[in-house]
Amino acid sequence: MGEIGGFKKFSRQKASDRAPSERVRDHFEFVRTLPLVELREQGARCMECGVPFCHHGCPLGNLIPDWNDLVYRDRWREALAELHRTNNFPEFTGRLCPAPCEAACVLEIEEGNAVTIKQIELSIVSRAWDEGWIVAEPPSERSGSTVAVVGSGPSGLACAQQLNRAGHTVTVFERDEAGGGLLRFGVPDFKIEKHVVERRVEQLTEEGIEFRFSIDVRADDLAAFDATVLCTGSRVPRDLPVAGRELDGVHFAMEYLYGRNRAVAGATDSSITAAGKHVIVVGGGDTGADCVASAHREGAASVTQIELVGEPPATRPDDVTPWPLWPAKLRTSYALEEGGEREFAISTARLTGDRRVDQIHWARNSGTPPFEPVAGTDETRPADLVLLAMGFVGPEPGLLDELGVERDARGNIATTNYESSVPGIFAAGDARRGQSLIVWAIEEGRKCAAAVETMLRGASEQPSPRLANTA
Repeated sequence: MGEIGGFKKFSRQKASDRAPSERVRDHFEFVRTLPLVELREQGARCMECGVPFCHHGCPLGNLIPDWNDLVYRDRWREALAELHRTNNFPEFTGRLCPAPCEAACVLEIEEGNAVTIKQIELSIVSRAWDEGWIVAEPPSERSGSTVAVVGSGPSGLACAQQLNRAGHTVTVFERDEAGGGLLRFGVPDFKIEKHVVERRVEQLTEEGIEFRFSIDVRADDLAAFDATVLCTGSRVPRDLPVAGRELDGVHFAMEYLYGRNRAVAGATDSSITAAGKHVIVVGGGDTGADCVASAHREGAASVTQIELVGEPPATRPDDVTPWPLWPAKLRTSYALEEGGEREFAISTARLTGDRRVDQIHWARNSGTPPFEPVAGTDETRPADLVLLAMGFVGPEPGLLDELGVERDARGNIATTNYESSVPGIFAAGDARRGQSLIVWAIEEGRKCAAAVETMLRGASEQPSPRLANTA
C-alpha cells in the first residue's frame, strides 16, 4: 500500500487550521486540508501492514489502507467508493471523529507519527461533493415493507439510508425543525457548517426517504409500521447536585448550544448568552469545548473550563493505555487554543447569588476516585453563566415507556441483535449503547439496518453505496 518506504521518505503533515485570532470572529469552519499533491504524499506513508490495526481502531472497520493507496495513485473516485463501502457519511466523521484509527496506526508506535487518516478521509469526500460524484441512489424496486426511524442523528440517518436502499419505505421522525440531531443543533457551525448536514438530508429525501419534522413521536404514530428503529440518542444530561443549582444562569450545555446554533442560523436569539459574562464550563469533553468556543465568539469576559479528574500525562501512558488503544493523555482542545483557562481536579462545592448565580465555590481534589477534597484549597471565582457539560446518562424515557421496551442496567434500551424486548422495535446509536462517538453511531445504524432487513426478508440484501455515473 502506498509507496514502498513512503513512511520514511515523507513526514507526517497536516494543514494549518485558521488562526485562533481570526476564527473567533466568525462561525465558519476552521479546519483545513492539504493540497491534493501533498495529500498523495500523506497517502504514500501508509505501510503495507500485515495486520492493519487502523481497522481495529475504527468502529466502522473503514478500509483505510485501500483508500490511502488509491489517493496516492490519484484514483479519487475509486477511493470514494471504498470509503462509502463502510461509511455513509465520511464528511461527518472526517470533521467530528477524534480518529481512533490514527491512535491505532502502526506508525503511531512512534507517538505523533500516524498517517493522517482523518485528513485524507475528509479530502476524498470533499472532492467528491465538489466534483458532483455523490448523487441520490434510490432503489430500483420497493419491498412493500415500511419502517419508522425515530431520530435523525447520524445513527438514524445511516439506518434510514441503508434500509431505503434495500427497497423498504422509510419514514424518519424528528422532533426538531430540521434533520441531523446534535450534528445540526448541538455541534457549532465552526466545526461542521450546517449545509454539510443539509445536503445529506436532501440526498436521502431524493432517494425516497420521508422526513417528518417538529413531531414529538408517540407510540400510536408508530403502530402502522412493519418495523420501528429508535435512534433517539442519549439526551438526559448529567446534573450537578450542589447548593445553588437552581439559580438563574445555570444551564445544561445543550440548552446553550441549541440556542447558539439556532441564532447563528438566523432564528430568534436565545435568552442564554455568554456576552460580557464570566463563564464557567463544568466538564472537559467535546461538548464542554464547544461551549468554551461559543462563549469566545459571543465576547465573554472570561471563560474557565473545569474538570473533575486530574491532569493526565503529556504522552501515552503505556502501562495504562498501550498502543493500539486510545491513549489516556493530555489533549488541549481547539477551544482552549482560542483562549480561556482550564483547571483539573476540581470539585464544585456550591453556587451562590441573589436569585441569579454570580459565584462558584470549589476545592481541589485528589484527581482520582473517590476524588477526596484537598484541605485548604477552597476557592471562589466569579460566575455569571455556568454551563454543565458533564455528559449524558441515558435516553429520555417518555417514548420508551409508552412502547414498553426494557432497559439495561445503565438505562439504555436493552437489545438482542439490535431488537428490543418488544418484537419489531429496534434500537441503535447512543440510545442503545450509551453516549459515544459519531463513528459508533453510524456503525450502529448500519448494523441495526441489517438486523431489521433480516427480520423483514429473512436475509440482508442491502446494497453498498455506488459511484454515480457522470458520463
